[in-house]
Amino acid sequence: MKLLPFEYATRNLGRSPMRLALTVFGSGLVVLLIMIAGSFMVGMQATLAVSGAEQNIMLLGAGSVESVERSEVGMDTAGIIAGSIDGFRKRAGIEGVSPEIHIQMPLLVNGEDRLVLIRGIRPEAFLVHDRVHITQGIAPRNGRNEMVVGKLAALTLGYTEASDSIGSSIVLDDDVYTVSGVFEADGGIVEGEIWTSLTDLQITSQRDTLSCVIVALDSAKPSDLDMFAASRIDLELAAISEDEYFSALADFYKPIELMVVITCIMIAIGGMLGGFNSTYAAFASRVREVGTLQTLGYQRGAIALSLVQESILSASVGAIIACTIAMFALDGFTVRFSMGTFTLSMTAEIIALGIGSGLLLGVVGAIAPALRCLQLPIPEALRASE
Repeated sequence: MKLLPFEYATRNLGRSPMRLALTVFGSGLVVLLIMIAGSFMVGMQATLAVSGAEQNIMLLGAGSVESVERSEVGMDTAGIIAGSIDGFRKRAGIEGVSPEIHIQMPLLVNGEDRLVLIRGIRPEAFLVHDRVHITQGIAPRNGRNEMVVGKLAALTLGYTEASDSIGSSIVLDDDVYTVSGVFEADGGIVEGEIWTSLTDLQITSQRDTLSCVIVALDSAKPSDLDMFAASRIDLELAAISEDEYFSALADFYKPIELMVVITCIMIAIGGMLGGFNSTYAAFASRVREVGTLQTLGYQRGAIALSLVQESILSASVGAIIACTIAMFALDGFTVRFSMGTFTLSMTAEIIALGIGSGLLLGVVGAIAPALRCLQLPIPEALRASE
């Protein structure tokens, strides 16, 4: 089969600059939205994957294992656990038993309202959560109304750099707190939180119960905590490992991922339908040209291939522009979600998804219009007006 030269397809792209611009814009927009959706899911999964520790066991209120924020346990629970079970992680005389409050409260930062998960902790928390490291400043001191903010939480609060938050004031329910430091947690969901003194948060929130007690195992076994929770009916506890908790949380958000996938499919379908109209209009205006090419000996398959090449080229330009915007403007962008904060990451797989989506849009969006334009008999095509 005699093929049309590739230069024929490239030259035809400039015949209608306005139509080319609309095609590039449409395909680029679809690709960009698909990449954002894909990066959203990857970022959420990656954050949850590194957020739990197998050796950490959470003791929550019975019936609240799906949400630590809704859990309530007694204030004396940590002491009872420490006195009942041996084999927790220890360092410098500190035992790995961390009583904590997890609560979302409105904050006032630089005159703007923000909503961030706040965790009330004692010094033991840094032993239990060994992925958490204060990179700048100092840990919050009891009675000082001090906070340390996660690297992502600082961005959520509106700071350009996490270090800019140190020394600033944050109003929490009419109480003024000072940011004393910044922490990181290997990219885990904790980086979207603010940590403060357990006692100070109790006073501010007027709360007289804990959300949970988290213990770090050394020689103790998870079954020891299960037996303790089962035997102390009066405490109304349930034990679950951090890994299991965040795995269950990921399963809980599966419907959201499904919704994102369905949205991507609908966007792609909408983009292809729009591409059909634009491409058909472009090809329909060249019916006589197509008939002439057939009289010169080019088969319909070769002409259709050339038309598809045009569509792929224009869609590829849009995809490349979308990928460039995604890499330089959206990579690392902070997303605030109901379960925490994470960043969009434009990985090689997401870039490949974007390029692949653009090529697919170009192919699928051109085949039907090209075949329709080639259906006319040659005499009718030659008599068609341009």
